[in-house]
Amino acid sequence: SARCSNEVLAAVVLGLALLSPAAMAEPYLAVQKGLKCGTCHVSPSGGGLRTAYGNLYAQTEFAARTVKMGELWTGEIGKYLAVGGDLRASYQDIDVPGQPSASTDGLDELLAYVEIRPFPKYLSFYVDARLRPDDPVVREQYARASLPGGKWSVRVGEFFLPYGLRLQDDDAFIRQVSGINFNTPDKGWEVRYEGGPWSAQAAVTRGTAGGPEIDSGKQYSLRVSHVKATWRAGASFNLNDARIGDRQMQNIFAGLRTGPVTWLAEIDYIIDDGTPTGRRQSWATLVEATYGSRRGLNLKATCEWFDPDDDVSEDEQNRISLVWEYAPMQFVQARFGYRNYGGIPQNPGQNREQLFAELHLAF
Repeated sequence: SARCSNEVLAAVVLGLALLSPAAMAEPYLAVQKGLKCGTCHVSPSGGGLRTAYGNLYAQTEFAARTVKMGELWTGEIGKYLAVGGDLRASYQDIDVPGQPSASTDGLDELLAYVEIRPFPKYLSFYVDARLRPDDPVVREQYARASLPGGKWSVRVGEFFLPYGLRLQDDDAFIRQVSGINFNTPDKGWEVRYEGGPWSAQAAVTRGTAGGPEIDSGKQYSLRVSHVKATWRAGASFNLNDARIGDRQMQNIFAGLRTGPVTWLAEIDYIIDDGTPTGRRQSWATLVEATYGSRRGLNLKATCEWFDPDDDVSEDEQNRISLVWEYAPMQFVQARFGYRNYGGIPQNPGQNREQLFAELHLAF
């Protein structure tokens, strides 16, 4: 069965990934270094398996100190294989007005990545699997072919769509509302261009977030960005031509480094047709500032805003986050944070407070 095949494949991925440590990453790191996301990650829009550079950066620049463990790890096992992974565990305390506070703890996710390169620089096969906490599931699995010079490439299979900032936090409004996040890969093909400061990805997929084909419509994605040493700017467009109604999304995003502070911003405008109330237009925004005056230590502040229906007044929601991050040594990061949600008074869940602690091991 398909489920058994996924479990076998995930077990193989885990066996390979546990051999290795890897690096951690968020979009603000790319802005800090003035690099494209594809410099540290196999995916041009970020996330997943790290490149050799990404692994070396984690060991020599990201953490507060580098503990000697033999030779530096690059993630590459010979010329034809690269592996990596992530483990995240957390504790959360959520306080909803008028209700008893609730807490949860445990393993959030165990991820493993494998890239097989039968023809390095020209052809590779990639797998990204979530092994825990639930049953194993393969999130990405695709083949990628590159032309000589590396500027043009194409991938075919199941992958995360190119759209906006690839934040790790899938609960961020820009990730949650768009529906394009680490839980919604899709099947199809993508063309990628990397030339100088420009980066572009165009994809045509099923539009079912990894589910079976249900109609003849397709989902079209386009992401373009321009990267300089201290700033970057980009835009995305996405159209899901679905039988139940089209969804059109567009955004602009940017990053800026000002001394020890790194800024990220994104604005999304979404048009949904075929909803019970007809056409609906919504907005989602994010502004994030990360202050890092010392190696391995960050203070992150994020302000988000979401308007679920442009035609309805006073239904807006907001979320403010303050997060302290500390990486004492390579492959280890601790995060402690507070989030405050604001929404309509009639919905207590939209006005909750959240305290959380997270341990992130990259291997």
